[in-house]
Amino acid sequence: MTFPQASRSVHRHLDVDGVRVFYRESLPEREDAPVLLLLHGFPSGSHQFRRLMDALGTRYRLIAPDYPGFGHTQAPDDFTYSFDRLADVTEGFVQRFGLRRFVMYVFDFGAPVGFRLAERHPEWIAGLVVQNGNAYEAGLSDGARDFIALRPGRPDAERTVRGLLTLEGTRGQYETGVADPATIAPESWTLDQHFLDLPGRKEAQVALAFDYHSNVERYPAWQAWLRQYTPPTLITWGANDPFFPAPGARAYLADLPDAELHLFDTGHFALETHLPEIAPLIAGFLDRVQR
Repeated sequence: MTFPQASRSVHRHLDVDGVRVFYRESLPEREDAPVLLLLHGFPSGSHQFRRLMDALGTRYRLIAPDYPGFGHTQAPDDFTYSFDRLADVTEGFVQRFGLRRFVMYVFDFGAPVGFRLAERHPEWIAGLVVQNGNAYEAGLSDGARDFIALRPGRPDAERTVRGLLTLEGTRGQYETGVADPATIAPESWTLDQHFLDLPGRKEAQVALAFDYHSNVERYPAWQAWLRQYTPPTLITWGANDPFFPAPGARAYLADLPDAELHLFDTGHFALETHLPEIAPLIAGFLDRVQR
């Protein structure tokens, strides 16, 4: 019996402006393999891409950092948690790493981080893979709008945010909109909860929740960037996402009419349930964009 060759990867830290950034990197067979920068979402980290790296890592160079406040990255106690600062550290990571041109995968929080990078360095972006990474008001559910409206000092605002940071809340993000929750491995949400329960992590998430409105305010600028640079784009979207429903995926087509769109009958974490369908789409896209 023969088995497919397993992808090899390394797990390291890189110091960026006082932040010890943890990252995963696949080691493909070719030194000139296409590069895919994987930007994770909330409340997860680079570990959410492990299966994708196993599936594609022998052919492509996949690089997945953890943001400050997530995963194994270690930030100083006085770090200010905002989306601008997450983008600053990710920008520094890319520069320290020596990346010059890559396809960028943006999921959830990865969209506001990634689009900030794209605005600052359009020359870096060879293409986009967008997976439930919103950049349009049409892609905000009523629940997402209510959450984004929360502000410090408003009655019960912090308690509402912290309610999403419990094990029940984390599990619900994975299972809502999924036809058969038994298809999701339970270590996905339990590992996320492990990191959320580390000292200082919930405070970081509260700060980011209160800053999320800054992303919505930048949607017009990101849409203008898409129209100006028209990057090749693959959209793979869980259509039953309770935060970013399917209209958010279709909205990209107004600015990127040539984008490739695939909607899947699943929730927010589409890779958890549809990796066998999504991985080949990404592989084909990388081959077309970076050949």
